[in-house]
Amino acid sequence: MTKIGIIGGSGLENPEIITDPTEIRVTTKFGDPSSSLTTGAIGAVEVVILSRHDRDHRISPTNVPNRANIQALKDQGCTHVVATTAVGSLREEIGRGDFVIVDQFIDFTRRRDVTVFDSFDDGMHHVPMGEPFDEDLRRVLHDAAKKLGIPVHKNGTVVTIEGPRFSTRAESRMFRMWGADVINMSTAPECIIANELEIPYAAVAMSTDYDCWKEDEDPVTWQAVLEIFRQNAKKMTDLLVTAIPAIGR
Repeated sequence: MTKIGIIGGSGLENPEIITDPTEIRVTTKFGDPSSSLTTGAIGAVEVVILSRHDRDHRISPTNVPNRANIQALKDQGCTHVVATTAVGSLREEIGRGDFVIVDQFIDFTRRRDVTVFDSFDDGMHHVPMGEPFDEDLRRVLHDAAKKLGIPVHKNGTVVTIEGPRFSTRAESRMFRMWGADVINMSTAPECIIANELEIPYAAVAMSTDYDCWKEDEDPVTWQAVLEIFRQNAKKMTDLLVTAIPAIGR
């Protein structure tokens, strides 16, 4: 039976969206996840919602316990994971408020736990990562966005940086040269862990800004990110409420 873990959480704990919501606290062999879990259903599909930075956004990107987060969802029986994330656009054609169903990542983090395999005592573990985001999940998310009339890009490469600072202009230009389309501080380590734990994973990225590569605009600020996110948060909720039942089918 399909059971979907949702990472992000903003607004999704609303009882008008999720039926029979129940809050539970869990721990894992990797420690505590970022937040308590909200279990319930969207449509006829069981879901488990986790807030990546805790509900009051107290956890910095570097300190998000990705291993515990994905393990907690796996322990709850989640068969798929769908993540939401705010990103900066590195391409003119990806406008503010656009969604991107990313299909590749570049991991530019330095201080994260990016594997569950701390030893090879039980054998070698070299997980293929050529196609890190699940194609079926991506297709359903893209189709749902199109159905809702949300501006959406069916693929894109996300570069994940350490944070919590934003990029310098030189870094932003470099990431563009590398082929990255959007930039954030969360997706790559999360996706790696999900692949290692053999859970199909996809991420919906909401573009909130143009980072700092565009010299005709002011560099990104946290206040600007929040404003665009607030304006478009209902689109993200609507997308998931539409896509989750389709994933279940």
